[in-house]
Amino acid sequence: MPYVHRDDDGRIATVQRHADDACREFVPTGDRELLAFVGVHGAPGGFDELDAGFVRVLEDVIDVLLVKNIMNITDLPEQAQAKLFARKSFRERTAGSALQWRAPTDFGDVI
Repeated sequence: MPYVHRDDDGRIATVQRHADDACREFVPTGDRELLAFVGVHGAPGGFDELDAGFVRVLEDVIDVLLVKNIMNITDLPEQAQAKLFARKSFRERTAGSALQWRAPTDFGDVI
């Protein structure tokens, strides 16, 4: 059970397992500020969350570069190509509904 001492600005300055005169405030172990203070990866609102959004931006930038023929997919290392294809495939599988009753084809709509 973490107990904290806060600085004059109200930010966590010290964390201890047991309460004492300096650290009296109990903070739940999953508290966002506590997780950020101790540097736990995956803290809500932390870099992991920002990185996930940024990865999507990079994917979109790469797609634009490919569509505009500014670069070829083969310009990237094989590992990067594999990761891009895997993410794109996963996104396509999960983006639409699981059942597509009327999927467009080259032969017109098929039920």
